[in-house]
Amino acid sequence: MDSLRKQDSLFGPASFYKAALSIAVPVMVQSLLTGLVSLVDNFMVAALGDAKMAGVNVANQINFIYMVIINTICMAGGIYLSQHRGAGDKEGMKQAFRFKLILAIAVSLVHLVICMLFAEPLLGLMLGGNAGGGEIVAEGARYLRAVSPSFLFIGINVAISTAFRDTGVTTISLVVSVLAALTNTFFNWILIYGNLGAPRLEVTGAAIATNMARFVEMGLFLAMLLRRKPDFSIRIRNLFRIDRGLFRAILSKSGMMLFSETAWVMSETIITALYNGRGGAETVAGMAAGWTIANIMFLAFPGIQAMTAVVVGSTLGAGRLEEGKRKARWVMSGSVFLGIGVGLVAAATTFIIPIVFANLSPAARGVTKGIVFVIAAYLPLWCLLNSQFAVSRAGGDTLMGVWADVGVSYAFFIPAAIIIAKTTNWGPVALFGIAKLSDIPKIFVAAWWLRKERWVKNLAVKSKV
Repeated sequence: MDSLRKQDSLFGPASFYKAALSIAVPVMVQSLLTGLVSLVDNFMVAALGDAKMAGVNVANQINFIYMVIINTICMAGGIYLSQHRGAGDKEGMKQAFRFKLILAIAVSLVHLVICMLFAEPLLGLMLGGNAGGGEIVAEGARYLRAVSPSFLFIGINVAISTAFRDTGVTTISLVVSVLAALTNTFFNWILIYGNLGAPRLEVTGAAIATNMARFVEMGLFLAMLLRRKPDFSIRIRNLFRIDRGLFRAILSKSGMMLFSETAWVMSETIITALYNGRGGAETVAGMAAGWTIANIMFLAFPGIQAMTAVVVGSTLGAGRLEEGKRKARWVMSGSVFLGIGVGLVAAATTFIIPIVFANLSPAARGVTKGIVFVIAAYLPLWCLLNSQFAVSRAGGDTLMGVWADVGVSYAFFIPAAIIIAKTTNWGPVALFGIAKLSDIPKIFVAAWWLRKERWVKNLAVKSKV
């Protein structure tokens, strides 16, 4: 009776969380390193002034959309890779990896061409009538075109790193990220300021350093792929030897996920354009600095997604559906406490803002503090949301995202953000904080959908039929 009660409990045993954290922590550390590199980048670029930092930030907001698409594609492939791993189906794992690699490279090439040809119009859309828009667009376009070669490297890197992660191997990505981070920081120091006899390239130097770091990262991932020969690895000449039926199935899942993620990206893009329009370069720079700190704290999200894919996805793929349901419940409950802990750390980081961003104007630093406090308050809610989405996707149920992201974003968030922007003179922090209250209904929509248990599926069996 006690064992049954324990299985139905909201929280799992300590052994479960220990195993889950063994997967999540390396992913979180990798995310932390990425965030710290971004912080160092912003620290170095901030020394060039508000306008240059704002230009790099707006360019990276364009790249954020690209990264969401790439990660969504690899997440869809990861659903099948994890489940086929649970079923012991190596060919299914290879097919899922082919999907990741082919689509990631294709999307990266498209994004590269778009950024090279249409940098200024894209950046202009993100500024929403900002008073310093002309200078920000010029700096942002210079950076965006210079950093474009890195997109192809990023596509390959994300495909390989997420494939390792889907099989529970997380330390490889961590080690590679450390080396790439050191490369990026070193060449930033040389090329942004012109140290060691190099020319002073400022924002262009930051872009070149990123290209070099991503290239080194790609080389390391390819070397680990050749050395470790994981079950999902393939030969280059066999890249297009695809199972069309399985490819279409994964594409269908990724299409539904992209539909829901597009709604979320649209809402984020709109709110960014709206708050960027509240002031001049100090607003964009201040929000950029705040989001740099926040992105470090968002390390919880990829950790939650990775451990859910492995722990829940592999269990479902092995046909242990009831066990998968229990583990999903334990993951979601634990994610709330993870969010509380990370939120407290985020709030504490506001004390370092005057030190790290001393080169920003006082007005920009004030904006930075405000947005960090707001994000810290939302982190428990966002961690729960991430775990709900991860559980649904672990079983191949991508329709929940349509209800939660598409429905709530278009029905609540976007209208609320536009109304607030048009009818009030609230600053960027208040505009963001109030509009984000619309995330609360997403929790209830997601919980309602999960209770339908459409996600409780063994996809590895279905793909063989």
